[in-house]
Formats: sequence, C-alpha cells, structure tokens
Amino acid sequence: MSDLTPSGAAKPQSAAQDALVRRLIDVVAMPGSRIPPQDRNMAGDILLDMLMHVTDRERILCASRLAVCRDAPRRVLRYLAQCAFHVARPLLEESDAFDASDLVEIVQNTTNEHRSIIARRRNLCVTVTGALAQFGDVAVIRELLANRNAPLSEQTVDRLVANSREEPSLCAVLSERIELKPSHAMAMFWWSDSSTRRKILTRHASDRSEMIAICRDVFEMAAAENWSDPVTRKALQLIERRQRNRAAIEKSPFDSLEGAIEAAAQSGIDADMAQEIGYLAGIKPVTVAKILSDKGGEGLAVLCKSTGLKRDYLRLLWTALRRPLETETGEPDPDFALVAETYEVLSVAKAQTTLRYWNWSLSAAYSPGALRQASELGAPANEEAEYSTSQRTARLVFGN
Repeated sequence: MSDLTPSGAAKPQSAAQDALVRRLIDVVAMPGSRIPPQDRNMAGDILLDMLMHVTDRERILCASRLAVCRDAPRRVLRYLAQCAFHVARPLLEESDAFDASDLVEIVQNTTNEHRSIIARRRNLCVTVTGALAQFGDVAVIRELLANRNAPLSEQTVDRLVANSREEPSLCAVLSERIELKPSHAMAMFWWSDSSTRRKILTRHASDRSEMIAICRDVFEMAAAENWSDPVTRKALQLIERRQRNRAAIEKSPFDSLEGAIEAAAQSGIDADMAQEIGYLAGIKPVTVAKILSDKGGEGLAVLCKSTGLKRDYLRLLWTALRRPLETETGEPDPDFALVAETYEVLSVAKAQTTLRYWNWSLSAAYSPGALRQASELGAPANEEAEYSTSQRTARLVFGN
C-alpha cells in the first residue's frame, strides 16, 4: 500500500487523524460485553476507510491490536491481511477470526510470504490447503507438508505429486503424509531418491490377500470366457497371485526366466532381450523398459523378488545392464549395494503388488476396441483421462 499521494508528495498527517484512528481501533477491539455489534461494525467501516489513507505505521498498530480480537470486523481484518507482509504478519500468525473463505481470498491476492505464514497456521481446512497448493511455490508447499494440522484433499495430493516430478525434493516430505495413497506413491517412486523409494516400497504396497480370496471365482469365470473381456482381463492382472508367464516359456528360446537373465549377463540386454525378459516375467514391454532404464535400479529388486529370482540373479541382471558391481578402488558399488539391500527387505507379496501395479498403470489403460465401445455407448470422452488411476499414473510417469 502506497503512502504517497498521486503527485508523489507524502500524505499530510494531523494530530486529529492520528487520534481518531487510535480511538477507532480501541472501539473495534473492545470485547463483545462492552459494545453492541452495530456500533463495532459502524466503527469498523469508518476505520477501514481511514486505513486506506494512512501510513503503514498506523496499519501495523491496527493489525497488532486486532490480531487477538475475534470479534473485530472481518472486512478490516481481510484488508490488513492483504497489505504489505510486515503489516499483515501479526494477523496471519495470531488471528483466529479468519474463516476458510477469508483465508482463500488472502491466499489468492497476496505474496508467497503471506502464503508461507498461512501454510503454518493451525487447523487449516482442505479448502485453504488446496488454494495454497494451486500456486505451486516450493517454499510454501514445504511449509504446508510440514504442518500436520493442515489436511490435504485427494485432489491437492494429486497436484502436489505432479509438482514433485519437477521438484523431487518434495518427495521425502510427501511420503510422510497420511493422505498419500498407494497410487500416488507408486507414481512418485520413479523420481524419488533412494531412501524415499525404500519407504514407498515398504509402506505403500499391500499383499492383495483379501482381494485374491474374494475374487478367486472370478478368475475361473474369466478363464471360461477365454479372457475375452479386456476390462476384466486388465483388472485381474493386478489382482492375480502368480507372477511369471508360464505360457511364455513354450514360445521362448530360453527354458526359464533365469536362463534369459544368464544369457543377458553374457551378451548384454538389447530391446529384444528386454522384451523377452518382460514376457517371461509376466509384464508388458513398456513396464520392463521403464524398470531396466531406471537410473536408481530399485525396480530391478522389485522385479527379481516378485518373480522368485534368487539374489544371485539380481547381480546377473545388474551385470547384464553393464552396470558396475565394484568401484575403481575395488569397493562394492554403492548403487548396487542399495538395490541389493532393497531386495533383502522386500517381501515377495509386496514386491508382486508393486510390479503388478506398475504393469497395470504404465501399460495402456484399455484396448482400442474397448475405448471405441465406450465411445459408442455414450461415455464422456474425457471420463477415463479425468478419473482413471492408471491413466493418471501413466501421465505422471511418462508425461502427457
């Protein structure tokens, strides 16, 4: 707020003006037992008009006095909270008078300094946290994620996970939030650091035991129908217990997944070999390509543990990718050591769930025929893109 007239000269001050502003502050700051609400509101209207024509000294005085007054006129509070940060700070830090709509207005019309203070407030609601997240400022988001009294809606977590792709430093704090769902975590895995990846793999994967038990008869029905329905087939691929593709062995030049990896360790992995390993492991080409090309390598531990490969085959697969097992000084390679440790701490059930989720979400959501059928039945053109978890995950991992 400027303290200059249009001509650039300092605004004239008077003792009467200064006294009147102070008296009006005294009136609006009175407890409800001493002043009728009508008088307080009228005094607030007059004070607000004067605050627009005084200096920041008076505004700071007013903000400091009203920061502890729950009954102060809200229009006055909103005006002061949207003034320069040094004016607004006492109100943003201390005032309990703001409701969600007040805070959203302040968030939308101020600076990141204001928003950082709001992000630290107690008892925020999802409407306010959503408004804070919309601006995407990393410092504000860090404050928000560190505030355990700031609940996040699912839509806000969606937005923050997407932000973390460009700002991976957010992954560690996001992974600690109770609102993070497995779909968020499994997408965020691909751009997280090694410690966050370990946390995601151990905390956010389920063993699917209940789903497997409940859907057991559905597998028999789908098999009797020769797996003709692509929607059912895709969903059951995520739930199914068995990981390796047994039918693939009959068509493969290798007698097992182990045999393919042993051959790859000798000759290296090209596109055909990668696809063959994926085929034998029961995953799509896009999934195995993502795992084998990942710089961190923890996906290899998931692949080996979920398919029942012994730890020696993790070493062979690492070698097949021509990644070093030792440093130039003969010490164990730190990247492989992390991947090997991840293999040891993962349970088979959780590794299978993780691999199946990646395969489900990173591959095409439905066949072109199923999409055409949905279109013919009148489904909204953007329904899958908007609501499908698998499509959202694929867009996050691979980009739009």
